[in-house]
Amino acid sequence: MPINCDILITGGGAAGFFTAINAAENNPKLKIIILERGKEVLTKVKVSGGGRCNVTHAEFLPKELTQNYPRGEKELLGPFHSFMTGDTIEWFSKRGIELKIEEDGRMFPITDSSQTIIDCFVSETERLGVDVLKSQSVKTIKKEDEFWKIKTASEEFSAEKLVIATGSNPKIWKLLEGLEHTIIPPVPSLFTFNIDDKRIKDLPGLSTEASVKVLNENRKTILESEGPLLITHWGMSGPAILKLSAWGARLLEPTKYHFNIQVNWLLDFSSSEIIEQLKNLKIELAKKLVIKNAQFDLPKRLWRSLVEASNISETTTWADISKEQIVALASQLTEGIFDVHGKSTFKEEFVTAGGVKLKEVDFKTFESKKHKTLYFAGEVLNIDAITGGFNFQNAWTGGYLVAQSIAK
Repeated sequence: MPINCDILITGGGAAGFFTAINAAENNPKLKIIILERGKEVLTKVKVSGGGRCNVTHAEFLPKELTQNYPRGEKELLGPFHSFMTGDTIEWFSKRGIELKIEEDGRMFPITDSSQTIIDCFVSETERLGVDVLKSQSVKTIKKEDEFWKIKTASEEFSAEKLVIATGSNPKIWKLLEGLEHTIIPPVPSLFTFNIDDKRIKDLPGLSTEASVKVLNENRKTILESEGPLLITHWGMSGPAILKLSAWGARLLEPTKYHFNIQVNWLLDFSSSEIIEQLKNLKIELAKKLVIKNAQFDLPKRLWRSLVEASNISETTTWADISKEQIVALASQLTEGIFDVHGKSTFKEEFVTAGGVKLKEVDFKTFESKKHKTLYFAGEVLNIDAITGGFNFQNAWTGGYLVAQSIAK
């Protein structure tokens, strides 16, 4: 005999739990079941933000907030007018969890622990009588009469309403294709650039503001971003790079992640402007060694590396620097070319671009346009964001609106 319920939610992650809790609060009479394929729930919440859980981002205008979504920008504008950052903060506050804003706008629980969020969700589902069933990998999804019939390896379920909140799960996408939904093929998003270059070889851990361009074969700019750039053992990371990987997810995949970037370590200054400033320094600092006098507020180690890359020796004083060396240094500072030869992703926080085609979803309710009573929340949709708490905000907003709709 199948297990009957009013609402079946597949996926025991952020979107699934948020949907279940809000639906149960709106209508306590509903029988709600969450199915999780793994042995643990909320695993992505646990590792997000380095184990601190980057709950959302301090951006309080819907239009501005949407601009952090390479896919989903247009579709999320309406939903964000119904539930966004301020509502998220209030939702957690009502449950005794205060959030704090960091300098870069990311928001975390004041405990700095993702366990705070997990404990909240688990205790809320217990309080509201939501059943959470683990080790339930969905094998088939069918609609018979007015009911959804779901089979897992060990059980059968029957539900009036079905919510898919399984994230980037290829097996579920395959089942949804069987229900006539179009799946946009997934490609990686939010990855770091692998770069083997002696200019940064000895600088892992160094972080500085920079402007970065992705160049095409003709050295034309196809993507641009700025922000903190982090040098790592395998290349470059940090928000400036991760933003490029998100916005360029579809553009960069065909290159097999082999392309050039141009880095301006001085953000808005051009090479010609810096040449003039270097000429002035030649006079002002005449007797001092170029390599030992870092300029433009650059980290000393980075300055030294770029000076060496400009063929300026350790013993060269500012007075002795040649025209050619000034031009070379200005170029290294503002338009250095680096060869990217691959990507690295963090499996725990892995985000893909791809999923259910957005035109097939009603974004007032997050209901399928193909099947009544089928809903989507979170990354199962072709929505993804840059790093900084935006992917979770999409999960909260989608889960909230699905809950509003299904609890009526």
